[in-house]
Amino acid sequence: MMTELFAGPLGPVIIFLLRICDVSLATTRMLLTMRDARAVVPIIGFFESLIWLLAVGTAVQNLNSVWHVLGYTTGFASGTLAGLWIEGKLALGLATIRVFCRDMGTGKKVAAALRAAGHGVTEILGEGRQGPVDVILTVVRRRQIPAVVREVETVDRDAFISVEEPRAIRRGWMFGESRG
Repeated sequence: MMTELFAGPLGPVIIFLLRICDVSLATTRMLLTMRDARAVVPIIGFFESLIWLLAVGTAVQNLNSVWHVLGYTTGFASGTLAGLWIEGKLALGLATIRVFCRDMGTGKKVAAALRAAGHGVTEILGEGRQGPVDVILTVVRRRQIPAVVREVETVDRDAFISVEEPRAIRRGWMFGESRG
């Protein structure tokens, strides 16, 4: 029954959908692995490999069909996009945002605005290419990045903004004693 279903006209569609599932799971699993999510990664890996076996097994049995091959390859591409979309929606983890303001008074205003919005801020005096700069550092949850960037640009449209994902964070106002 399954062989006929996969070999028939619905086979390429089923393979396409299976590939979307397994590749989006793979993308999510890899990103969670980098974030050290040890509890959920093996579970995702189990279902990812199970789905992959069904998809590749069916595709290999029907290599003479261009539609089955297209279902497999376009499912892979679509699954990659779906995995990135899912990871973006989850927005797990933290981000370090660095803001560089050329006008020292503006830098103080940016820091005050971010503090008023509930963010911890560290200010550092720096030296840029064209002279002194005020460097504002904050660590936020990834889903907060757009709001923080909007807040900064509301105060200083010319600010240079850099966003990075830290591997580990220890102590600080956001986490109490320790987080790694």
